Amino acid sequence: RIETCVVTSATLAVGEAFDFVSRRLGLDANDLEPVTASLPSPFQYATQSVLAIPTDFPAPNEDARVHFRRTVQAAADLVGASGGGVFLLFTSHRDVREAAQAMRALGMEGRHPLLVHGEDTRDALLRRFREHGDAVLIGTASFWEGVDVPGRALRGLVLGKIPFRVPSEPVTAAQCEAIDGAGGDSFGEYMVPHAALRLKQGFGRLIRTATDHGVVVICDPRVVRKSYGRALLSGLPPAKRIEGGWPVLLEQLRVFYGTTLSTTSG
Repeated sequence: RIETCVVTSATLAVGEAFDFVSRRLGLDANDLEPVTASLPSPFQYATQSVLAIPTDFPAPNEDARVHFRRTVQAAADLVGASGGGVFLLFTSHRDVREAAQAMRALGMEGRHPLLVHGEDTRDALLRRFREHGDAVLIGTASFWEGVDVPGRALRGLVLGKIPFRVPSEPVTAAQCEAIDGAGGDSFGEYMVPHAALRLKQGFGRLIRTATDHGVVVICDPRVVRKSYGRALLSGLPPAKRIEGGWPVLLEQLRVFYGTTLSTTSG
């Protein structure tokens, strides 16, 4: 019924390829080949942003409790370096609640407004975050996408772990079963590409204009330890990337904030 349809988004390609979304939309038939194009961003990610990956954290599937504690402490450290303006994003509401409790125990709420997903509406939390300018927001899935906070109010993003879909969720389980049943690899063909797009969506919250600056911290070392990590990172914007022990990274991030905040405020 429609001869031509134009689909645009910042998160359609995994790396430079559109195979995943083409399959999901049913556009992979032999007689139907979509015309695709990937256009460069106008943003200077290499100077506007830093991607930091601590390699001294345990993976969440190895030691979940230690990983969680290290992630919360890293978020608190980043807030100290940036002076606020940080999103701390998780993949479950339980982690959001526990992170809020831990941040309050660290005295965060006495220094910055602590806005917690579930304690107010999404719109109200975003409005307060934008208006204050130095707040800290702890959220889950709905804050990974469709959120626009341009300017200085958002200058730090901490991603707790790779946003893999829950394998037992009915739709995910059915998709994986269909791929495996056809002789495919559901993890490589479905779980990894989906996580790559979600990771790109999360990163996309940070740089919204040509004058924005900020840091993304991915607290899941699997993005550099596992073979599939390359697929996850390849589609992210070309920010300056640093890896290593968190104390060393934190010092570099303090320098970045010290330079960019003084420049933007001046």
